[in-house]
Amino acid sequence: MQEDLPLAGVTVVELGDSASAPFAGHILAGLGAEVWKIERASGDSSRSWGPSQWKGCGAAFHALNRGKRSISLDIKNPVQLATLHDLIERHADVFLHNLRPGSIGQYGLDAESLRERKPTLVYCEVGAYGHVGPLNTLPGYDPLMQAFAGIMSLTGEEGQAPVRAGVSIVDFGSGMWAVIGIVSALLRRERERVGATVNGSLLETAIAWMSIGVANYAADGNPGGRHGSGVAFIVPHRAYAASDGYVIISSANDRLFAKLCEALAHPEWAVDKRFSTNSARLAHRMEIDTLIGERLATQTRAHWQQHLAKLGLPCAPIQTTAELYHHEQTQALGILGKSGEDEIALVGMPLSFDRRRPPPMRSAPEIGQDNDLLHSLLKD
Repeated sequence: MQEDLPLAGVTVVELGDSASAPFAGHILAGLGAEVWKIERASGDSSRSWGPSQWKGCGAAFHALNRGKRSISLDIKNPVQLATLHDLIERHADVFLHNLRPGSIGQYGLDAESLRERKPTLVYCEVGAYGHVGPLNTLPGYDPLMQAFAGIMSLTGEEGQAPVRAGVSIVDFGSGMWAVIGIVSALLRRERERVGATVNGSLLETAIAWMSIGVANYAADGNPGGRHGSGVAFIVPHRAYAASDGYVIISSANDRLFAKLCEALAHPEWAVDKRFSTNSARLAHRMEIDTLIGERLATQTRAHWQQHLAKLGLPCAPIQTTAELYHHEQTQALGILGKSGEDEIALVGMPLSFDRRRPPPMRSAPEIGQDNDLLHSLLKD
């Protein structure tokens, strides 16, 4: 099915490290592109991440780099740098990198230099603070951007220390935005036969995730605050303790709240002036949360999920990674897969085309395993 995927025939050269650009390359590979990953001799940083290891390197590397080819090159070496230039100019449709701004130009790998020699190239840079502005040369990582953009000011419990999201939402989001930009540029190239320079960054992604918070601040000057598992603008919309763990209950409008009250055997809450509208519930958040919490604590997560789902009410248990991995819904989606019997089942593409999910990608590469293939390709 690989040849049927949307990006079959597209060649991507990825000079990426850690998470953001490698995740973008991983998505492109999953969509059918041929991705040539350029690694230094010691390999991508995520090869050494822990604590979980698989086949001698960090499990994170396998999650972010399946489906790619690995070329080991030292771009500080003029001969090896020339090999990279040759690969890009002769075979690449896309060049993707997340090197620190200011460092890329000394190797002639900046957008202006590469696109002057190859005008149809789609060039994508995933930066830290962005390609302009007073901080544009600074390095950055996911937690720094969750802090700088204010995400951590809204995450966690009121009065407690700031908390970052438990997954790399800024890194992965930046990779996704890069893919959106790349695919859009490739579509335009089909029409106009012209390349593009696509710039994205961790900070711009983090700011995008703050869109509602920014809108709220622009409207009334309120910077918002922490509401634990809840949000500032809807009640109830948070986690409550069941008898065996936690469940998320969401009633995003007054109609759903009234149905929830019926389901919890307390229809009187829906007509109580303190709770009858979302604005009233926001003003009396603690009271209604306490009442709902007391009722939910009487039964298990499974009971509430089944009971509320039958009535069309949004509810979900807070699961561990193990529970998610083995859940029948996860299994039914077929989103976990492996390319061979000696592999572990990892997350595949969260997309289907014509009702078919792209097949599991081949295993993450060893460092430089495709160097011979590259030399053969460039001899032609």
